Amino acid sequence: MKLIHIHPSDNVAVALETIPRGDTVTVDGIEVTALEEIARGHKIALTDIAKDYPVIKYGNPIAIASADIKKGSWVHTHNVHTGLCEHADYVYDHKVYDLPVYTDEQKAQMTFNGYRRKDGHVGIRNELWIIPIVGCVNGIAKQLVLENQDLVTGTIDGLYYYPHPFGCSQLGDDLAQTKKLLTALVRHPNAGGVLCLGLGCENLQLDMFKEALGDYDSDRVKFLICQDVEDEVEEGSRLLRKLAEYASAFRREPVPASELVVGMKCGGSDGLSGITANPAVGRFSDRLIALGGSTVLTEVPEMFGAENILFSRCKDKETFDEAVAMVNDFKKYFTDHGQVVYENPSPGNKKGGITTLEDKSCGCVQKGGSAQIVDVLRYADPVTKKGLNILSGPGNDLVSATDLTASGAHLILFTTGRGTPFGAPAPTVKISTNTPLYNKKRDWIDFNAGTVADGEETLDQAGERLLQYVLRIASGEQTLAEKHGCREISIFKDGVVL
Repeated sequence: MKLIHIHPSDNVAVALETIPRGDTVTVDGIEVTALEEIARGHKIALTDIAKDYPVIKYGNPIAIASADIKKGSWVHTHNVHTGLCEHADYVYDHKVYDLPVYTDEQKAQMTFNGYRRKDGHVGIRNELWIIPIVGCVNGIAKQLVLENQDLVTGTIDGLYYYPHPFGCSQLGDDLAQTKKLLTALVRHPNAGGVLCLGLGCENLQLDMFKEALGDYDSDRVKFLICQDVEDEVEEGSRLLRKLAEYASAFRREPVPASELVVGMKCGGSDGLSGITANPAVGRFSDRLIALGGSTVLTEVPEMFGAENILFSRCKDKETFDEAVAMVNDFKKYFTDHGQVVYENPSPGNKKGGITTLEDKSCGCVQKGGSAQIVDVLRYADPVTKKGLNILSGPGNDLVSATDLTASGAHLILFTTGRGTPFGAPAPTVKISTNTPLYNKKRDWIDFNAGTVADGEETLDQAGERLLQYVLRIASGEQTLAEKHGCREISIFKDGVVL
């Protein structure tokens, strides 16, 4: 199969492999001759499309023709433009779709081996984390990690630090967001022990940090203000040894899949993202939710143009109103900075076949599957409800992956058509949209969803295979990003740096 016609109402199809100029192909009974080369992931017109007429893909308008487009033509940025604007009206039109059904016996068999914490939460890693309260101490955190690798033994899976430039010279909402994000990471159950490292003179003072953190286990969380001690490396190493002693008592034990929280993200997308990897993740999400688990979808700007696909699945009117407010707040964030809401696809996205933000968004939201949206979370809010959650955050890979981790995601599924090596603090599974990327970047890509485009398996089969893979990752199998030491955070900011 060289083309895929995603929805019966679509007036374009997507090339699953490059179609040379002059080749005639048939899809869903429609015969079309390519008037020019159509690269893999790009769109071909299945009928004449008049100027100012919508281009339909996924059953939704994803662009407006800026010129007359002949049947068989390449449909891309040269002959279409976005149809988005800053304001849109939303109507709650509730829809419910069936999810997979599991028997009690099947649910009982769906387990992973995790670490049960004293507060009842479950982690899938038993790591020691150093969280800098302020960027000034990043170098000290790095030195502590390098000099204490001997602590990584037994059931302790690793010792890591998460550098960032903030915690000082910030005001208002930015300082509050830094504080909220960092304290959320301290609470993450993948960390068996956490050392919070401050300088002493920063805006984000330790008493403010502790107040935001709330109740904590003093055996699991330690604090060090470097200006208060003579030798911060010696004292930090002493505290890490105490944390290691505490964390080493944890052992993996069988845990129901219903305890899992999985974040969902895409980046370096291409024209196959919404056809293979993203809907395969959606099938996974539906399965995990049917088992009683939770998934989290973010990247609010990559919902623009596809909001109604999600909004119709909000479990009630209150949740719908919260989702609308989240999207409108993000649009206001753009316009307050003098930016249009529709200029999102990157050069790599466009080269891979994504034409407009609507095109990208309709593919992006496929990761949300068919489940009901049970909650709308603000930046770094924790997941508290079982099911599909949507989380406020930008499209930026590092910022949104950090946001997902802070919300409590045990691991992150990251789909990509072009590849990326980065990893969040939570294990980050890279899922390729196409087999050539999987074969080319075997040191980056953990899971190949290009098999769907190759005709080797259905989306349901890919989703089931992904579920089994996730359970193995949750039980301790490392992702490639983990093996390569790719772990980063990035904190969302909006205002002035002093």
